[in-house]
Amino acid sequence: MTPTATLTHTAALARLGHALSDETRTRILLTLREAPAFPSDLADALGVSRQVMSNQLACLRGCGLVEGVREGRNTWYRLADPHLAPALDDLLRLVLVVDPDCCSGEQCTCA
Repeated sequence: MTPTATLTHTAALARLGHALSDETRTRILLTLREAPAFPSDLADALGVSRQVMSNQLACLRGCGLVEGVREGRNTWYRLADPHLAPALDDLLRLVLVVDPDCCSGEQCTCA
């Protein structure tokens, strides 16, 4: 049976869509689906500055997708919901057929 979508579900999907609309945030989520990590390790692994990582993690926290766990003076991050990792796995298996005329050069209308 398919669950009924409520306004809460719609808002949650919109937050996920916003998170996935940025490549760095998407890469963070995909990395965290494998294992929790410290921000500095995420920044190094993804090749971004620590400031960029901090900003993107704040966005993902605000969207309710990741949570920080204090460990002494440090904080590590994990996905906020155990259902998110399998959902991301399902999205990775999704195959989209993209119209090459739609997404060529600066005239791309998909972004």
